[in-house]
Formats: sequence, structure tokens, C-alpha cells
Amino acid sequence: MEKRNLTLLTDLYQLTMMQGYYKNDTNNHEVVFDLFYRSNPSKNGYAICAGLEQAIDYIQNLNFNDADIKYLDSLNLFQKDFLEYLRGFRFTGDIYAIPEGTVVFPMEPLLRVKAPIFEAQFVETALLNIINHQSLIATKAARVVKAAEGDPVLEFGLRRAQGPDAGIYGARAAIIGGCAGTSNVLTGQMFDVPVSGTHAHSWVMSFDEEIEAFRAYAKLFPEKCILLVDTYDTLESGVPNAIKVFDEMKKEGLPMTFYGIRLDSGDLAYLSKKARAMLDAAGYKDAIISASCDLDEMLIADLKRQGAQITLWGVGTNMITSSDCPSFGGIYKLAAELHKDGEEIPKIKISDNPEKVTNPGVKKVVRVYDKATKKVTADIIALEHEQFNEEEELILYAANARWKKIKLRANSYTLRELLVPVFKAGQKVYESPNTMSIKAYAKEELDTLWEEYKRLVNPQIMQVVLSDKLYALREKMLENYKRD
Repeated sequence: MEKRNLTLLTDLYQLTMMQGYYKNDTNNHEVVFDLFYRSNPSKNGYAICAGLEQAIDYIQNLNFNDADIKYLDSLNLFQKDFLEYLRGFRFTGDIYAIPEGTVVFPMEPLLRVKAPIFEAQFVETALLNIINHQSLIATKAARVVKAAEGDPVLEFGLRRAQGPDAGIYGARAAIIGGCAGTSNVLTGQMFDVPVSGTHAHSWVMSFDEEIEAFRAYAKLFPEKCILLVDTYDTLESGVPNAIKVFDEMKKEGLPMTFYGIRLDSGDLAYLSKKARAMLDAAGYKDAIISASCDLDEMLIADLKRQGAQITLWGVGTNMITSSDCPSFGGIYKLAAELHKDGEEIPKIKISDNPEKVTNPGVKKVVRVYDKATKKVTADIIALEHEQFNEEEELILYAANARWKKIKLRANSYTLRELLVPVFKAGQKVYESPNTMSIKAYAKEELDTLWEEYKRLVNPQIMQVVLSDKLYALREKMLENYKRD
């Protein structure tokens, strides 16, 4: 799967526009595009960007092979000279990106693509597909993990994911968002992340007696023995039989390092409390009680409030599909043209909907931290060549309400540029960390937010401000449009 040719993973209009650039001799005209999003998924206070490693693989493997050219020719839309030109297609531009696992906010560029328009236009669809999906699932997973309040969360969604890719890369994104492991064995192999699972109801049903099923499983996996207790009657049969098996394991001296029960139906709060009392009374106070059954962050938070005694959560459908918010909403917009003489011509998209007006020019994102607490104060979207001095006072004006401002004293804050070079002149200059390292980094990133920004409901909204120069440029371009 790592070497798949995804070159034709695009919308047809990208190719028709490319032919137009080629025939009009503008294919080498250099431009800058921004990939960003307008609102946080699930009404969250932040997003976690993910998918950069797969975006890099896509860019590196771009090429039109003979089968691609033959298929495009069969559409009777493209001229022969254009198709021959495609045979030599490679990405030759620059890409800057915010590293995977970084906490991000609306309107700031997650990727900045600088390349001939022929190339920059073509990569739009696949980059959005990759970044949108994994950023969505990583953000959803972070919400679920937040609700679990320190309990491990396992990703169990493969069978309900919208196809193999969504299952594989969704599980990867869920790990980045904070999940402790996944049931997806291929994701485990591909990305060296922990895999986890127990057994199904069919395992229990395949034996004449429930206890025989438990005994057989315990014999096979004594060190990781989680028994599914709700096949017949959770409290009258399942839990008592599990306790009998644990007694037998203890008597035989088996290593009970990770053991317990799983609930997959019924009133999870009630059943877990009753099961906890039964296990404790039998001397198994360290036995795990895990639960699945259509969980999401809101149900987990509610079960926590009810005093549920669940210590391990398996979350499937609602996380792998982000059921309440099925799309991340990332977009890709032209921000500037670059002339050979070095002149930069900023571009802006204007709309009757104020939130759809774009920010012009070649931009960067600067994160502002409070020096004492290390917490994020705000993000600044600024023009690429702007400089800020931590030894000077910094005044930040809200992007769409300039009367609101934050005044920071000199030496009271620190700054960090978020966009880092990934490709220069078509050559990769960035090495992606492994998935578990990205997960650890994402946790560090979340720790830079005050709890108010991480609330599941009605979170505080982070200030993403425009620098004075970018704001002035934007206003000037809007005013010029009005005059015309």
C-alpha cells in the first residue's frame, strides 16, 4: 500500500485546468496556495493536524504512467501533446507544513504550497483528502480521550470504517489523537503501534458452556485475559464464571498481569458498578473492567458522571467515522502569484459570506506562548517576511473585531513559527517522526492549552489574529475591489 500510484486520485477539473494552463503557456507561472480550514470539527476548541506523512508519500510518488496516460486519452478530453507532457510530470516546488500532532486553529495555513501553477493546482484534491481525513479523526480521538479522564482508550472501528483506507489511516490518526492502541492489525504492522483485542460473542457461543469458553481463552492467553461476559447474562452468569476462571488461574500460578472483563451491552454504568463489587469481593480489585457498545465522548463523559467503574474503553463506529461531524472542511485557496522578477502579487477570494473571504499573500503562522505558564496565548497569521521581537511589547487585535486586543509586555511571551519546510525545489527535506512519537508530541501540544479550550461543550475559542501588515493588506484589497 505504501507504493500505490495515487496520481489519478484527483478531480477531473484539476486536469482540465492543467491542460488550459499548458495550452495558454502559463503552466510554469509560480503561485502559492494555502490549505486551511474554517471551523473546528465537533464544535471543538481546537483541531489536531495529521496526515502529513501520507501527503509526503503522495508527493514523492507523483507520476503519470502509461496506464494513466492511456486512460486519460480514452476520455476524449485531452490533446495528445498535453498527454505527452504529463509523462514528465514531477512536483518541483516547495511545501511548508505544520508538523503532525500540532494543535491548530481555524484559518491558519496547515500547508503552504509554492510551485508552478500546473503542479500546485493538481495536488489540491489529494492533499485535502489526506489531511482532512486524518485531522478529523485525530481531533475526534482527542475528544474521546479527554472524556475518558486518563483511562486508556482503544480504537475498535475497522469494521465500521468507510473502506480499508479509512480504517487503516483513521486508526493511525486515532493513535495520534491519544488512543492507547487499535484493533487494526494492518495499522499495527504498518505504523508499529500497539494492537489490542479480546474475543467475540461467537467464541463463547461456540462452546457448550460459557465457562468452558472462558477456560479455553484463559489457557491460551493467561497474560492478557479479558473475558467478554455479556453473551448470556452478565451478572448471573458472565461475571461469576469469569471469577471462577480467575480463581483457577490463581490456583495454577498463571501470570495474571492484565486480566478482567468486557461489557458490550446493557446499562454500562449499572453493570460495571455491580461487576466491580463482585470482583472486589472475590479479591480481584485490580481486574480491569472494559466496555464497548457505541461509545463516544459524550456517552463516556456521562458514564463517568454516573460513577461507572469502567477502566478501559473500546470505541469504534463513532470515532472512526466521526459520526457527529463527518467532514473536516479543509480548503485550498490561491494566496499569491510570484513573478520572475521577485514581485509578489497577493490574491484574495471575496464572498458575501464574511467567513469565506481569504487572507492574501504568502503567510506564516506564529504561535504566542505565555512565558511563565508555557500556555498558548494566541496565534498570529502574518506575512512571510514579517519579524517579531520578544523583547518588545506585542499588541494583538482580534481578526474580525479590531476593538478587542491583547497587550503583552516585553519579555513576557515567547514565539514559535509553526510552518516548517517539507519540500524544497521538489526534494524532501523533512523526516516524519514515527506514529508513537507524533502521539507523544500531540499530548505535549494539548498540554499547552488551558482546560477551558478543551471543554467538550462550549469551549473557549483561541484568538487567531492577523498581523497589522496582513490586516492592512487585506483591507486595502477589499477596498480596491469596492472601488472597481
